[in-house]
Amino acid sequence: MRPAPDRRTFLRIGGMAALTLGARPPAVAVPSRSDWNALAAGLDGGLVRPGDATYDAARRLFHPAFDTVRPAGVAYCANPSDVAECVGFARRMNVPLAVRSGGHSYAGWSTGTGLVVDVSRMNKVSHASGRATVGAGAKLVDVYDRLGASGVSIPAGSCPTVGVSGLALGGGIGVVSRKYGLTCDVMESVQLVTADGRLLTCDADHNSDLYWASRGGGGGNLGVAVSFGFRTHPIREVTVFFLRWPWAKAAKAVRAWQAWAPSAPDELWSTMHLSRDGGMDVQIVGLYLGGSADCERLLDRLPDRIGPLSSSSIRQTSYRQAMMIMAGCSTLSVSQCHRGGSLPGQTRDGRLPRDVFTAKSHMAYRPLSEAGATALVAEVSRPGSHTVLLDALGGAVGRISPDATAFPHRAALYSVQYYAHRAGAAAWARAAHARMRPHFGDHAYVNYIDAELGGWRAAYYGANADRLARVKAAHDPGRLFRLPQGI
Repeated sequence: MRPAPDRRTFLRIGGMAALTLGARPPAVAVPSRSDWNALAAGLDGGLVRPGDATYDAARRLFHPAFDTVRPAGVAYCANPSDVAECVGFARRMNVPLAVRSGGHSYAGWSTGTGLVVDVSRMNKVSHASGRATVGAGAKLVDVYDRLGASGVSIPAGSCPTVGVSGLALGGGIGVVSRKYGLTCDVMESVQLVTADGRLLTCDADHNSDLYWASRGGGGGNLGVAVSFGFRTHPIREVTVFFLRWPWAKAAKAVRAWQAWAPSAPDELWSTMHLSRDGGMDVQIVGLYLGGSADCERLLDRLPDRIGPLSSSSIRQTSYRQAMMIMAGCSTLSVSQCHRGGSLPGQTRDGRLPRDVFTAKSHMAYRPLSEAGATALVAEVSRPGSHTVLLDALGGAVGRISPDATAFPHRAALYSVQYYAHRAGAAAWARAAHARMRPHFGDHAYVNYIDAELGGWRAAYYGANADRLARVKAAHDPGRLFRLPQGI
């Protein structure tokens, strides 16, 4: 088997938008030192302030571009009471509030100049009777590992250090979504601390409006999630595959993949990478919930439609190892498959670096025409270091009504992400996104949150936007929870 793909190519699956709350209007008065000391005294966790030895590490996110942001305080919440204490402080003191789970918000909205509520210590994962209880701060690699020890899992993304909270609240596109649905589709309950400081359990029978909105409405709008209940599925051996073609076949590969992947059997998920990161490359990567022989029969159609492969690898493995492979951590331990150093919520022996990137998204509701496929390949062919990533939808995702949850993109065939891997690459992502708009339209994924996106309300939420606004008005009429792209 060839070496595992570069970890960066998998950072986008499932959504990297952390649970985020953006800036409120400037505070009327600055809290005094005694105010901050009183907050610290009321927390079972801890409060880190400027000047503390751990402050520089505590304020960092996954993306180094936001290292210049200096919060007035970072609260490591140990339990829902700590979260309620922080929410009350922010409300009384009129302090901007930001909430951080994994710290992957593309727009940097899991930090700010006021109080950052970090839920990473609330990371317990347990399983009983087909149901998982997962703390909002749990990282995906740990969710897979701890549930896998019980022989079960939930559908989720592949970026190992993403917090489960941001993923689930925005929908949760992942590597088994075509079989088991989005992460939000198996969410049976969520506990939220709301603007008035109450801890509410939200499910189909209790606070059902908040439950609906929390399944795809995006983090940062309604409250601070502290815990989730998920329906699980049993795990078994699966097959992972990596197929490559020469760049000359790129446009043909796009047309063949989009005609095949969204309508393949539910057990098969795939993603197409068109990359100019270190060389021109066409790759189809995926996972099949079954044995290698059946997988090979399903994959045989692609060379017939595209042309001879440059290389291929098809390997049957355990479900848990497959998730490590998809995370780019095939040669690492679970503990090593974290960010290292003193970054919040990570491990001492973590080996995953932080990453500089720019990203934008579309949701493809119709196949690209021949001209559209040619245009997409032309965008990747431009100078730079960037990748376009297409993740197949359909299957179980598409069998749910667009208004059954807040996630509206049930009819989408696949998601599209324009991912540039170097500083200064924003111009390419911006131009590629604009040039492909006539072909893809104006749909976007809230977990790939885009601070520059015009018409974001309709793009993220479609016809569900008005209902989301009504839920917001009912539970946060004073708009304590705000972000630049907030309901």
